[in-house]
Order: sequence, then structure tokens, then C-alpha cells
Amino acid sequence: MTAQLEAIVQFGFDNSYARLPDRFFARVAPTPVAEPRLIKLNEVLARQLGLDPAQLASPEGVEVLAGNRVPEGASPLAQAYAGHQFANFVPQLGDGRAVLLGEVVDRDGQRRDIQLKGSGPTPFSRRGDGRAALGPVLREYIVSEAFAALGIPATRALAAVTTGEAVARETMLPGAVFTRVAASHVRVGTFQYFAARSDVEGLRALGDYVIERHYPEVATAANRYRALLDAVIARQAKLIARWLNVGFIHGVMNTDNVSIAGETIDFGPCAFMDTFDPGQVYSSIDHRGRYAYANQPGIAGWNLARFAETLIPLLAEEKDAAVAEAQAGINTFGGTFEAAYRAGQRAKLGLMTERAEDSALADDLLGTMARGGADFTLLFRALCAAARDTSADLAIRGMFIDPAEIEAWLVRWRQRLGDEDGDAAARAAMMRGANPAFIPRNHLVEEVIVAAVNDADFAPFEKLLAVTARPYDDQPENARYAAGPKPEQIVRQTFCGT
Repeated sequence: MTAQLEAIVQFGFDNSYARLPDRFFARVAPTPVAEPRLIKLNEVLARQLGLDPAQLASPEGVEVLAGNRVPEGASPLAQAYAGHQFANFVPQLGDGRAVLLGEVVDRDGQRRDIQLKGSGPTPFSRRGDGRAALGPVLREYIVSEAFAALGIPATRALAAVTTGEAVARETMLPGAVFTRVAASHVRVGTFQYFAARSDVEGLRALGDYVIERHYPEVATAANRYRALLDAVIARQAKLIARWLNVGFIHGVMNTDNVSIAGETIDFGPCAFMDTFDPGQVYSSIDHRGRYAYANQPGIAGWNLARFAETLIPLLAEEKDAAVAEAQAGINTFGGTFEAAYRAGQRAKLGLMTERAEDSALADDLLGTMARGGADFTLLFRALCAAARDTSADLAIRGMFIDPAEIEAWLVRWRQRLGDEDGDAAARAAMMRGANPAFIPRNHLVEEVIVAAVNDADFAPFEKLLAVTARPYDDQPENARYAAGPKPEQIVRQTFCGT
């Protein structure tokens, strides 16, 4: 059977992380499951990775995706890392329910990790079962693929399978395994793992590895580790700006959930806002609102400061000089974030040029939305039509508890648009490319999970995937997927998979 498997399922692995020193990981194979069944295979992504979808969907391929078979060329391992969890430092976390099978080089020459999540216990499981429930697997599949369609850097979903086994959470739930694809799984917490052990050589090896894999342009810089710090900060600042401009709340911005590659990673108790509220929290474990919507830029800066601290032994020979380099790097975050965030807001508002008053215009709109109970996604999408036709204002006014609140802002906005060159049609097209009509709304994701868990019905899952794959198209036939929740549909909490 093994020889047959190797002949049928070919990955072409080239596993660079597995060639790092042994203290970077624990070698561990996935734990087999009772009865794997394929829920979904991302055929487009499979082809991009140079994989054959027919092979992956075969019985032998599904066994690989479930962790029952280890394919030829894999080097299965669980990565070691540490992390601040809700500001409390834990010196050893690591992959407690995930196994990195290996790496492939895709059709664009990009190296990508292929990881099984929910594949059983590892040496880092800390008494956990290493498994995943079906609901969180479906949530991660939906949201990660929605991010890809929105054009926001994120890990990807290659496949999801059920296991034929139950996992114990608050109750017994059907189990599943998620196949995640990432630029890499190196995190801020990975650097913290070696810093906590005063392992300078480990830090240096990790830093050099990240530079070679993700930031080769900084390899020849006079201070390559300071250049690495600046590059990581820039990517994260731009990423968080894009989160805010689609109303996304990550939910668990711990340092072990911050990708060094600049991707959104670990879609646990995440959510897209319905009614705009800068203090919005959905995560059931975020009791004090640390990771509320508006707190995300500040938390990102805090997390990156922790990354900078790990690099101090590499930034300069003399500690004061190294600390100064780290601080100088940290100081770049605010300006980079602000520039990216404001550029995104201008696109959402149809402004092709930059003026000093634009920030106040955008901020005043958000304040009016918060007071008026307006839906974030619906409001900005409605502005696309209003940019061409004032009759669309009627729908916008109807989104507010007191319609009069938005009227003065609309007058200011149109005055600002009057100062712009270009025709209304071009402006509206630009705005439609910045303001999605369709996001994976919480109540729709909940519908998917309930149908799958209670009835083994995956039709709602397939439908939501299809709709959110075209977030910027109008899709009038799918209007219910654009609408906000009815009062009885509102989801107030989302939950971590563990």
C-alpha cells in the first residue's frame, strides 16, 4: 500500500525548516483517524501548489489529508515557539495540535508550508487532545478563503476532512482535520522561544532563515537584522490597516499568532463586524476587550515591540546601541500603519488625491456610524452607489437610528468629491474594488456550522464559499448573503477551537 501511495500522491516536498537544528521542532507524525471523509478540496490552490487535485481527492490522498498516511518526501514535525497570551508570557507553547508535513515550491516559485491542523497530540500539546472540532475547521476554511478573495494576505485552506471520531469540548462534537497552507509558520513567538533561552545562535539561525525565505532583499543590508525588523514591522502595519478597513477583528492577537511573513494566521474566534462599534469584541475568551476592533493597531505595535526585544542580541554588539536600534525600528510602526490605513480609507471614500482634512472626514463618518448603529460593510458599499447618484442617499439614511445624523456628513463628502478630477463612474468602480459587498458574516458562518454539525449538511458551506469568493461583485441573486443579521440572528460571541 505504501508503494502504491507514493506512486499516486506526489507532493515534491523540499523541507527547509526540517533542516534547521533539532531544537527548532519535535519530529512527530500525525495520529491516524477512524474514518476520514473529504469535505472540501481547494482545487485551484492545489494546482497553484503544483499538486494534482485528482490525486488529493483519491482515497489515498484523503488519507494523507487526514494524517493516516505520511506521503513520500514529508518531514512531519511540530514547531517550537513561545508567546505572550493576553500579555502573559509562556516560554513554551509550540504546535500542540498541528503537524507541518513539509514545504513545496509553487508555480510562482514561492515556498509554501503544508500543515495538518487537528492531526493529533504532539510533545507541545500540554495535555490537550491535539484534535480539532468540525465547526472551527469550517470557520477557518471560510474566513481564510474570504481573505484571499478580498486580497488580504492570509494563510490558505487546501482541504478539510471529517475524521469519523468525536472530540470533547463543552460537549462531544464531530472531529475534523484542516490542511493549511502558509508562506511559513514562523511567528513572533518562534523568536521569543529562543530569546527566552538566551539562545543567541538559535536566534541568529532563525533570523538568517527568515531573511533567506521571506526577506532576501535585506540580506546585503549593513545591519541585516535591523533591516529584517523594519521589514516585518512594515508588513504587519499594512496588514492591520487592511483588517480595519474591512471591519475584521482577529480575536486572539497573541504573539504566537503573529506571522513573521506578514500573513493573517490562526482564524479562531475571529469575526467581521456587523454594526460598527470601535469597542466590538466577539471572542469568548477576551473578557477585558484587549483585542477589540480599535485596539488592534496598538496591540500590533506591542507585539512587534516584543519581536524587537528578541533581536537585541543581534542588532549591535553593545547593548545600549542594540536597544536604540530596536526602538528606532519600533518607532516606524505608527507612521507606516497610519499611511496604509488612511490610503485604504481614501479608496473606500472615492478620494483619489490626499488632503489634510481627509482623515477627519473618515473619522467623523466612523463616529457617526457608531452613534447611529450603521452596518460597517453595508454603509461603505452603499457609498459606491451614492458617489454616482444622490438618490442612493435614501438607503444610506435608512441605516441610521436618526437619519439626520448622516446628512451633514454626506454634504461634506460630496463637497470633497467635487474637488477631485475624474468621472463619477470611474470613482464608483474604484470604490467597489475597496468596499466588499460580501463578507463571511457571523450569522452565516453559524448557519454553516449548525447545518454541518447537526445534520452533516455541507450545502450551506459550499454556498457561502461560492458567494464570498466574489466579494466585490454585486450578485443580486445572493442578496441575503449581503444583508446584516436580523435581531434573532445576531452572533455575540465566537469561540476558540480548543
